[in-house]
Amino acid sequence: MAEEKNFVPFVSSETRMAEFTFRGLIIGLVLALVLGAANAYLGLKAGMTIAATYPAAVIGMAILRAMNGTILEENFTRTVGSIGESVAAGAIFTLPAFFISGIWENFYTPGHYAISAIIMLTGGVLGIMFVALLRRVMANDASLPFPESQAAAAIHKTGQTGSGSKYLFWAMGLGAVIKAMGDFRLFLPVYRNFIHFKEQFITGAGEAIKAKGGILLGSPGLKPAYVGVGYIIGPKLASLTFSGGVIAWGLLTPLALYFIMPFIDFGAWSQYLMDQGIAATMAEAQEKVNDPIFQINATWKSVTRPIAIGGMLVGTIWTLWGMRGSLAQGISRSIQDLKQSAKGGGLEIERIEKDIKFHWIMIGIVAAAIATFFIASAIFGAEFMTALIAAIVMVIFGFFFAAVSGYLVGIIGSSNNPISGLTISTVVVTALLMLVLGAHGESGIASTLAVAAVVCVSAAVAGEMLQDLKAGHILGGTPWKMQVGDIIGVIAAAAVLFIPIFILHEGDIATGKQLGYIGGFGSPELPAPQASLMAKLSQGIIGGNMAWPLIIVGMLMSVGFILMQVKSPMLVAIGMYLPLQTTFAIFIGGIIKGILQYYQKKKQHSKERIEKTDNIGILLASGLIAGEALIGLLFAGLAFGEVEWWRFSNPSYLISIIIFVIIGIVLVRIPMKRSAGSEKPAEKSE
Repeated sequence: MAEEKNFVPFVSSETRMAEFTFRGLIIGLVLALVLGAANAYLGLKAGMTIAATYPAAVIGMAILRAMNGTILEENFTRTVGSIGESVAAGAIFTLPAFFISGIWENFYTPGHYAISAIIMLTGGVLGIMFVALLRRVMANDASLPFPESQAAAAIHKTGQTGSGSKYLFWAMGLGAVIKAMGDFRLFLPVYRNFIHFKEQFITGAGEAIKAKGGILLGSPGLKPAYVGVGYIIGPKLASLTFSGGVIAWGLLTPLALYFIMPFIDFGAWSQYLMDQGIAATMAEAQEKVNDPIFQINATWKSVTRPIAIGGMLVGTIWTLWGMRGSLAQGISRSIQDLKQSAKGGGLEIERIEKDIKFHWIMIGIVAAAIATFFIASAIFGAEFMTALIAAIVMVIFGFFFAAVSGYLVGIIGSSNNPISGLTISTVVVTALLMLVLGAHGESGIASTLAVAAVVCVSAAVAGEMLQDLKAGHILGGTPWKMQVGDIIGVIAAAAVLFIPIFILHEGDIATGKQLGYIGGFGSPELPAPQASLMAKLSQGIIGGNMAWPLIIVGMLMSVGFILMQVKSPMLVAIGMYLPLQTTFAIFIGGIIKGILQYYQKKKQHSKERIEKTDNIGILLASGLIAGEALIGLLFAGLAFGEVEWWRFSNPSYLISIIIFVIIGIVLVRIPMKRSAGSEKPAEKSE
């Protein structure tokens, strides 16, 4: 490990100033819940989350500067405010899997809320405890660049985005207005048209096959959040995601429908629509089922999605294999760091190096293990040995993946941290262990998902926590105060974040009944791809009911992508799992970012101006995401409460195109214009 030499924090260790304050804590908690809910909305719909560090830094700084707050108080508020996003990320990747797998017949009951809160709290506290063990060594490691921590610290030190909060709030308003207009149907959110293929016989060496079907042509869905995601991840990654959509909707689904449509028993679908309350009579159900758009969506859900799951599985393995050096180094270092951290317990430690005391860390880890044992044994009915193994696996995987997550954040930042990949690995290993132990049925599946959920939340929180601790290390913050603040933030998030997830699920079910689709987790509007994958894996390994032929096809397809040197097979597979209008909108956001980059290159902007332009653009995109998410939660709550609102009966997609153009102008023009004059003056030649 390369230790930092001659490091001087922005605020010296001897300096005493306000840091852990009541107002800072309250502002941070509000931000944690708001940004956590926004990321829950985004993750369930698009399968992605965004780092909350920058919005939390900008908003917290804007509020506290109006109150004459200190820079350490701003740092503390940002730390608490960003933790909700990581708890939400862990929750949305796993909790819906209990419903999708059939473990929970209804997503909400008081017991399910309690289980979810315990899982989020256990994982969150576990992640913080593990990071407290490793912080001193990892945060002081000069070989880890911590890019997003450096950027967050720069925001506080330079104040270059101090006035940038106006961009964030302004874009939140724009995203909220567009989302509200869409819910009032003032424009057509997506245009779709089914093109019928000519019915014909395909002949070969054997008997002729009668084939018919068609292809669904669709537009990007007008969702500011999706455009914002595409803008943030950039044109290359957005193109990879959209390529999955093209493969799914342009190749696999039309091909499957072309051959299997004559043999599909759509009568079962008719009965299912009636059971779900989407059709009142059998005649109405059959009319919906005979709609070709319904038929191609049903084919995508039944055939293409399992293929995508196989692709995601291999994509995950390939992603982790590509990081094998970093992962191995992270695991080996975590053991060394634990030993070194324990040795320093009795020494006099300066303020900026004080963590939570070692005995409290051990108490927290033991409590998390007991909670996992309780969840598996008392709640899900697992046998004693099965529950014990679940608790042991949770602690081991939780520690190593928390260390690995922190190490990866130190290299690539939390935005690119492969949390879902680490969790999928936990699902597979835990499910295989459960199978060896003789666990079967719902208790085995539930125990597997519970361990995966705790580990997922732990890894997500650990990465975000270490990123914030590194920023605090640069600024001169007090680690134990930040860690205690995050524990309070995790408690608040665990108590509250089940509610927006539940509202989105039930609201989508209610909206689906009104608009004629099957809503809830796994629907076209709420796909929850990672949770669906984890549900299918646990069911398939323990229950033995996985659609293995389709899964294997997807795995082989992903192997083909690897051989073609596709940069991220995982992103392509996720794009296949998502509705076309989602990946198309993400692609539009990537194109907008590409246009901005083209102009920056053409105008030969300086490094300073490019950096400022990108900062403003990220704030605008984050605002679009947060604005849509908050209004989306509001309308989901209204739908869940069976509150009817007026909808325009004949919306036009032309208005959607105009709004897309406006969003593009905003995301290109404003960052370009507001960054003018930020170049450093050229040095005069002698």
